[in-house]
Amino acid sequence: MHIESINHDGRGVACVEGRSVFIHGALTGEKVVFRYTRIKGQQAEGEVEEVLSPSPDRVSAKCPQFGACGGCSLQHQHPSAQIRDKQQMLMHAFASIGNVVPERILPPLTGDSVWGYRKKARLGVKYVAKKERVLVGFRERGSGFICDTERCHVLDPKVGELLVPLARMIEGLSIKERIPQIEVAIDDSDCILIFRLLSAASADDLQRISDFCDAQGVIPYLQEGGAESLRPLAGESRALCYRLPTHGLDFHFLPTDFTQVNSGLNRLMVDQALQLLNVKPEESVLDLFCGLGNFTLPLARSAAEVSGVEGDAGLVARARQNALANDIHNARFYTADLYQRLDNEPWPWLRESFDKVLLDPPRSGAQQLLRYLPETGARRIVYVSCHPDTLARDAGELVNLHGYRLVAAGVMDMFPHTAHVESIALFETD
Repeated sequence: MHIESINHDGRGVACVEGRSVFIHGALTGEKVVFRYTRIKGQQAEGEVEEVLSPSPDRVSAKCPQFGACGGCSLQHQHPSAQIRDKQQMLMHAFASIGNVVPERILPPLTGDSVWGYRKKARLGVKYVAKKERVLVGFRERGSGFICDTERCHVLDPKVGELLVPLARMIEGLSIKERIPQIEVAIDDSDCILIFRLLSAASADDLQRISDFCDAQGVIPYLQEGGAESLRPLAGESRALCYRLPTHGLDFHFLPTDFTQVNSGLNRLMVDQALQLLNVKPEESVLDLFCGLGNFTLPLARSAAEVSGVEGDAGLVARARQNALANDIHNARFYTADLYQRLDNEPWPWLRESFDKVLLDPPRSGAQQLLRYLPETGARRIVYVSCHPDTLARDAGELVNLHGYRLVAAGVMDMFPHTAHVESIALFETD
């Protein structure tokens, strides 16, 4: 079977008797033998059984569990081909969904390494009675089972090399069957592991966890209920910190706060966003979905004033704290649900004029906000996106309804070896 392309989740696409078949493990241009795993209507799914004619982009996967583990989907493709295909997916989305074409395609933004980059993760934990052992890792592809993995090459080595020792430690706990998840949060120097507990741990359990984490140089936290139950196993809660050295900024954050998983690529992304926005000292900027101020504070170094808006009150509080800690006094922050109608709310930032706008929404995009952007008077918009389809949809509206031009767009390699596409786009109006 000939593979025509790769789809948005990294599967090869073939046409068989008028039916689209999405085949795990296949690459564009290959001829493969596959078996069906699911057939429904005019679509089906399959698995590669044999590669008859391999793509020149095919490489040997580094992880022996690749194909079974759901953490990666593209380890069998050379990293340069991965980012090339993601760029093509983005351009296809612009054309087919938004009916727009960028005037200029930005070179893909790539980091120094495609391994050991991931600093945030949720790892599944499961005691398997038949094996009399605990498994720690990502879940199997298309399954709720935990993949039996010795190490993870995309996780930061502080945790990626710790999966088996961590599992063995949990095997010795009285509550080994009551720990469903470990959340990982790593900054530029420290690593926090949040153990999710469904039952109270004994004193011996807590000591065992503490001793293990001390020996491995990681910091244990416990979560026995909702988010409010999060606490360090010992001592006071501590904030993690990542840095943007070229801007002289330190960002303190809590282990459960949203931060980019790839801190090296995040530094490059911030620099590129600021370069595209090209803020002047006399200009004001609106930063929507600002989070901790990842873009807001660097923008404040160049602008007269920046207003950051975010729906999570905790993130807004820490953004304000980070501004003060970095001696920044020209950044204002507001808590607002950006998915609700804003017309009837007395938001000062909604009634002000801004020279430029930056927005970094979640996967669902920012469609509900687009009609407000022309009212700000902004002549330049930088849109950072984690989902090409919603970016393309919003780009179509900005261009075809609101009079902006799609000046430039490109992808960023935030998640190597996965099908996740991070991208950035620049819009301007005359």
